[in-house]
Amino acid sequence: MMASSDVDIRGEGSLFPDHNPSEMDALCPSPPGPSRPQRNYERMGGRTGTSFFQTLIHLLKGNIGTGLLGLPLAVKNAGLVLGPLSLLGMGIIAVHCMRLLVKCSHHLSAKVDRSSLTYGEAMQYGMENVSWLRRHSQWGKRTVNLFLIITQLGFCCVYFVFLSDNVKQVVEAANATTFSCQMNSTNQTAVLVPSFDSRLYMLCFLPAFVLLVYTPNLKYLAPLSLVANLVMTASLLLIYFYSLTHITYPINLPAVGRAKDYPLFFGTAIFAFEGIGVVLPLENKMQRPQSFSLVLYVGMSIVTFLYISLGTIGYMCFGEHIGGSITLNLPNCWTYQAVKLLYCFGIFITFALQFYVPAEILIPPVVARVSERWETAVDLLLRTVLVIFTCALAILIPELDLVISLVGSVSSSFLALIFPPILQIVAFHNEGLSPLVTAKNVLISLVGLIGFLTGTYIAVEQIIARNGLKHEDTLSTSFMVQ
Repeated sequence: MMASSDVDIRGEGSLFPDHNPSEMDALCPSPPGPSRPQRNYERMGGRTGTSFFQTLIHLLKGNIGTGLLGLPLAVKNAGLVLGPLSLLGMGIIAVHCMRLLVKCSHHLSAKVDRSSLTYGEAMQYGMENVSWLRRHSQWGKRTVNLFLIITQLGFCCVYFVFLSDNVKQVVEAANATTFSCQMNSTNQTAVLVPSFDSRLYMLCFLPAFVLLVYTPNLKYLAPLSLVANLVMTASLLLIYFYSLTHITYPINLPAVGRAKDYPLFFGTAIFAFEGIGVVLPLENKMQRPQSFSLVLYVGMSIVTFLYISLGTIGYMCFGEHIGGSITLNLPNCWTYQAVKLLYCFGIFITFALQFYVPAEILIPPVVARVSERWETAVDLLLRTVLVIFTCALAILIPELDLVISLVGSVSSSFLALIFPPILQIVAFHNEGLSPLVTAKNVLISLVGLIGFLTGTYIAVEQIIARNGLKHEDTLSTSFMVQ
């Protein structure tokens, strides 16, 4: 996940500026941009952009995060057969929607004579094609920006919960950590020394996250981001190795899960396909943008394979005891305790990159309204408030699997499934779009809408139920102590 330090905020007077910062801007700055007709072929006159391989790596990084580690539980919620098949179907639909977004961006940028468009701008100009929507086209951009903010802050909430759960587990098992990597009877890391609540761990991480987002230029984090990517890759390989070598036969797991759990699968799966926000920035930065379709298909094929394989293998290995993140099931040995800590380091660094997008949308318009002497103080104050806000949300919902599913259902479903088909309908409104294509787009958007409604409802219901159980346990414990 990447983004730019030099953000050109044009609409400083509004909450949602004309320029949308992207996660790719900071570590992958835009080259000087040729016109759109020229960009359709290649960058000319010595202008440089990212290569095929660099773009592929950025696309993989933009789609592989904490969502991948939650997919074994998602497969459990859908079933050992239905889960992988559903992931394949969602992968195909997600890639199709990414391709629709790029296609609409090309079409609209040519119409308005712009070298490139952001996701929000594409929605705005698309709505201008429809006469009765033209007056409200700004709301199209604002709505997309709003869901981008919700999604990115949701990722930050997930990172708080992920770090607290994994570090808590490492601390509690520290006295019994050995060199023997054998599973116990419950397929869970053994808790030898119970420590304080995971929400207190979140408060401990809060100052570190606040200092991290004070980084004046995210390019300073580029070396750490590279190290984070390498250690996360190594950790992922070790997780694959352990899961593959500890599958027990015969496998007696349900092929199809319970119907009421399937919305939780949807939320986690669509959360995992989180990279649609980096698609346009990546395409805009390529040296040869006409090669982006191949990058997209190759990259997302790799991503979908990783999702299906780790989700299936992880569930087969740990069965009904699978946790909200597969790291929570790893045994008490130094190797896999190190895996948890290394992955936590990678997630910690990634927090700054995820936080960049909402910060650069929300903060500059406010800073523009204060005098120059107060700009830095106000900027740092707002960053602190946003981090505290994400921490507070994480404390309210300290359940990793449910917060992932909730964020996916609420925001990722709109950005990845609902908006792109609608964008094609409005962008090609006057271009003779066939009824079959329109029907297909309506169907995809309906799938996303149903997933949003059911996934959000079930996730909220489960959060309330679990909090109720915890409250009852706390009361019964207090009664026994008395």
